[in-house]
Amino acid sequence: MYVDDDGKEITYDPVAMHTTIGRLNNESKTHREAKEALEVTVKKFKDIDPVAAKKALEIVKNLDDKKLIDAGEVERVIKAKTDGLQLKLDESLAANVTLRTKYDTEKINSAFAGSTYITEKMAVPADMAQATFGKQFVFKEGVMTPVDAAGNTIYSDTNPGDIATFDEALEKIVKAYPHRDSILKGTGHSGSGTKAPDGGNGTGRKVTRSEFEKATPLEQQKFATDPDVTITD
Repeated sequence: MYVDDDGKEITYDPVAMHTTIGRLNNESKTHREAKEALEVTVKKFKDIDPVAAKKALEIVKNLDDKKLIDAGEVERVIKAKTDGLQLKLDESLAANVTLRTKYDTEKINSAFAGSTYITEKMAVPADMAQATFGKQFVFKEGVMTPVDAAGNTIYSDTNPGDIATFDEALEKIVKAYPHRDSILKGTGHSGSGTKAPDGGNGTGRKVTRSEFEKATPLEQQKFATDPDVTITD
């Protein structure tokens, strides 16, 4: 029994008091250990600004939520740009081919139009000669190259090893042509600019220059190779 200062009697229970004291000591120890562990953890972040850290975390969360960088979107953009570049490249190549073809055609036209061999040796005009033999002048690596009927390059006789000049090659091509007598001057056969001898060839059809120019390339070739056709102005 215990009597306090006011004279009130209080029953004293030593066992319960011992138990309570032990429990309080354990709680105190637990709180102390937790406090010490927290202090150790906090020391690791002593140089970090809590406000700045919170702001950074919010930015990261926003980036993740909005998915500003999406792999699928990046691939779509790259593909769109690649397709656009490929389209421009294809258009550029097509335009280059068109210009190349135009240049090649004009160069062949010029070669036939300015040929001394055609003017001096052939009884047909340059356009007729081109309609017949133009396909035997092709471009290899940007160079106009004469080829025979088998597609082999025609080389020069005067400069062995070199490709034949236009007139030299044309002369060889014409010599190998089965109907050469009908298109060469001085053969006794008709052609543009020639007159057939009495009782000879040339008494058949006459084709005017206008008719010839309106004809298809195949028809022009037939006119140029037919000994009974005379081209007139």
